Amino acid sequence: MNRSAESPGPVVGVLALQGAFSTHLDRLASLNVKARPVTQPEHLKGVDALILPGGESTTMSMLLDTSGLREPLGDLFVDGMPVFGTCAGMILCASNVLDGRPDQRGFDLVDVTVRRNGYGRQLDSFETDLNVAGLASPFHAVFIRAPRVEHVGAAVDILATHDGVPVLVRDGTCTVAAFHPELTHDTRLHELFVAQLNGN
Repeated sequence: MNRSAESPGPVVGVLALQGAFSTHLDRLASLNVKARPVTQPEHLKGVDALILPGGESTTMSMLLDTSGLREPLGDLFVDGMPVFGTCAGMILCASNVLDGRPDQRGFDLVDVTVRRNGYGRQLDSFETDLNVAGLASPFHAVFIRAPRVEHVGAAVDILATHDGVPVLVRDGTCTVAAFHPELTHDTRLHELFVAQLNGN
């Protein structure tokens, strides 16, 4: 882990190049978790884990290159840094993306195939309650232009499904959600992610 010596607990970085990063920062703040926006490589110093937020995945992919973050992030992920990717973040973490741009590149952290906007356009956004492994009661999930999982590797843990389709999965140190957990005031998925950093 890449923890700063003076930090009393894990530090979570939130990729803040584009998308719904500020709401993730708000959710972490409500849990008294030390967090910081990440927009350039020097912001990664002392960061123990990273959230890749929702937004526009092709734009994020391009900004990762222009910001100089792609290579240092890739190195940290290879070294095992925990990652939580939501919506566009799921696309950036997937091993295979359907209907993406030819020049779009991700990090290949989760053995899943996803289809961009697989649930439809903005008008097709919806909300639903999900039964999530490890949670005692359903989690209210918000889907906005969400990616749809079309294949899951044998080693991937499926944590929640909707109509039989995986929408929350974990592969090693990377957890990805097709929905936006930050858009509700239910912080339990953020809590589960932070608990991993504390060894719980």
